[in-house]
Amino acid sequence: MLKTLTDLNQAVEKAGEMIKKEGLQILVCAGTGCVANGSLEVFADLQEKTRELKLPIKVKLMDEEEESHDNVTVKISGCHGFCEKGPLVKILPMGLLYTNVKQKDVDKIVEDTLKAGKLVKKLVFKSPDKELYPREEEIPFYVLQNRVTLENCGNIDPEDINDYFATGGYTALSKVLFEMSPAEVCKEVLDSGLRGRGGAGFPTGRKWEFTRRAEADQKYVIINGDEGDPGAFMDRSVMEGDPHRVIEGLIITGYATGATRGFIYVRAEYPLAVKRLKKAISDARESGLLGEDILGSGFDFDLEIKEGAGAFVCGEETALIASIEGNRGMPRPKPPFPANSGLWGKPTNINNVETIANIPRIIINGAEWFSSIGQPNSTGTKTFAITGDIQNTGLIEVPMGITLREVVFDIGGGIKDGNEFKAVQIGGPSGGCLTREHFDLPLDYDSLQEAGAMVGSGGMVVMDNETCMVEVAQFFLGFTQKESCGKCPPCRIGTRRMLDILTRITAGEGQEGDLEKLEALARQIKETSLCGLGKTAPNPVLTTLRYFRDEYEVHIRDKECPARQCKALLDSYIINEEKCIKCGLCQKECPVDAISGERGEGFEIDPDKCTLCGACKAVCPVNAIY
Repeated sequence: MLKTLTDLNQAVEKAGEMIKKEGLQILVCAGTGCVANGSLEVFADLQEKTRELKLPIKVKLMDEEEESHDNVTVKISGCHGFCEKGPLVKILPMGLLYTNVKQKDVDKIVEDTLKAGKLVKKLVFKSPDKELYPREEEIPFYVLQNRVTLENCGNIDPEDINDYFATGGYTALSKVLFEMSPAEVCKEVLDSGLRGRGGAGFPTGRKWEFTRRAEADQKYVIINGDEGDPGAFMDRSVMEGDPHRVIEGLIITGYATGATRGFIYVRAEYPLAVKRLKKAISDARESGLLGEDILGSGFDFDLEIKEGAGAFVCGEETALIASIEGNRGMPRPKPPFPANSGLWGKPTNINNVETIANIPRIIINGAEWFSSIGQPNSTGTKTFAITGDIQNTGLIEVPMGITLREVVFDIGGGIKDGNEFKAVQIGGPSGGCLTREHFDLPLDYDSLQEAGAMVGSGGMVVMDNETCMVEVAQFFLGFTQKESCGKCPPCRIGTRRMLDILTRITAGEGQEGDLEKLEALARQIKETSLCGLGKTAPNPVLTTLRYFRDEYEVHIRDKECPARQCKALLDSYIINEEKCIKCGLCQKECPVDAISGERGEGFEIDPDKCTLCGACKAVCPVNAIY
């Protein structure tokens, strides 16, 4: 039990000494993606097979000097971000990163690296020109990143509070408790320029100040971990990989705003995040960092987890509040704003996970440090989950203001299968599309808003030239229409009418005037919807109309899909002769013998026989059928 500031300082110092004694650390990624690919089996085998290693361990990377270690420790870690290459195994302190590690590779790691001190080259990341990058920091995926929020993810055991102590964990909390007033904390966050990372981008310090000034006998702070955007997993990775950082940030938020109770609202579809947060809360409480009179400061604060039921609308703060209160998650009109009347009618501050995870570093390093990163009106870093038709999918953290070109090509490695870039849907269903003309657009709040998109929570879906933008708009609008709570008619009925029009267009039944109807409905829905879900639901339609209007027109006028994705507008599939490797898998899989040709010579699809079942497309190893 840590009862005083001295106790905490001693715990931090002791944890640092323990880490040094661990010697060579082998960290196996135990984020959701890597766990799904068998990383826990890799972890168990490494633990078993390193117990009888002869010490010391001597490791040499390429032409570098040999390092000697008197001990070896195998631990789990959170998400490293490089999800495309998982499961990942990192070896510290040299920063060696092995990729695509399977259980069968464990013996090779033990024999070659831990016993012989050599690289297992087949597990080292290779660039397209076959150059080896053994260290994580050298891999192109990481070079342009600046990991502030994610600095501990992949580097510590998220289930061990001592690992967090060893990074200086909870010293930001002790600083505010003993050296700063609540008003000073709010000002420090405001001066840093930190804006909400959940979508709206409202200045965090200003939001805190509103709650701090509200007078009440009870105040609350809430972390919104209800991450529902398709393709987004930023907050999940932070909660799974560095839960104590989230908790420390929330306690500081409570101190700054005058709140003594907190909630972390997590969607139930994140069981690993819930598990690790619960353990972290329990460990923090047992250590005296939650509860009454924290570290003898006189400040009381405790928190609990509320699991959401998967409603996307609960990402809106008043709907989230209703859900915590035990009611159906539906938004209410504002004002009053939660800062004055929120949870159970009391002043309440709500921020998303990434926003709160920035707080400890801002307190330790200062507002000037944070504001020196990024852009003047969009300071700091932002995490993005990059998915879709891109070589390197995963989680990245980059300075605000980085360009789309740098993210897609330098970090993401470019488009898969030799295809061409077409667009990026950024900001999830509430965001919009960016195109080639936006390659050099800074990814910050203001620039994206001018382009008709938004930072949002940070989901980024990359699309190639074989993507139908009408179908993309239909997908995202269908998602928000389904997730509408139904409370207000503009969102409930308007999005349904828009979806009906898009469905007709992709079915070859589009009519002249449909695009004008879509635009008129979109404006009405944005202006009259009750909450942010409805106000932003038309964005994917409006941006695709803005940048790909000709594609809509071809669907309506010529009853054709230029990307050949809308089945109702196809008569058969086509084989791209330039991409085809003449392997014959498509012919073998076709159930109606519609494909003729010889292996090694080439194949052709008979449009009269093709039933558009998609079997050939599904088995093609080079995506040559469309």
